[in-house]
Amino acid sequence: MEADRVIRALSALAQEHRLAAFRLLVQAGEQGVAAGVLAEKLDVPPSSMSFHLAQLANAGLVTQRRESRSIIYSADYAAMNDLMGYLTENCCGGLSCSEEPPGSEDTACLPFSQRKSA
Repeated sequence: MEADRVIRALSALAQEHRLAAFRLLVQAGEQGVAAGVLAEKLDVPPSSMSFHLAQLANAGLVTQRRESRSIIYSADYAAMNDLMGYLTENCCGGLSCSEEPPGSEDTACLPFSQRKSA
């Protein structure tokens, strides 16, 4: 993934309503969610929601399709996985976070809540 795409994606997610909308779309799965439903769930005016969804689409994080009079948005899982891969590609010294050497107590790649404190 190229740096400019990463920057666009992170910039798009660096806003409260866009981040919340993206998380809802990730949870919704491939069937997606109508723009109006997203606006209602997030208590955002429809015109503002359209702006936020356009920013996510421009960043390549969501796809859209028309169904009757609604525009349905879905998370682009490939783009999301590319972004996560880019951010974690050098994690744990190049080792897979799930493949710790036997006897290793290194928890650097675990979520903060699961790390052992010293």
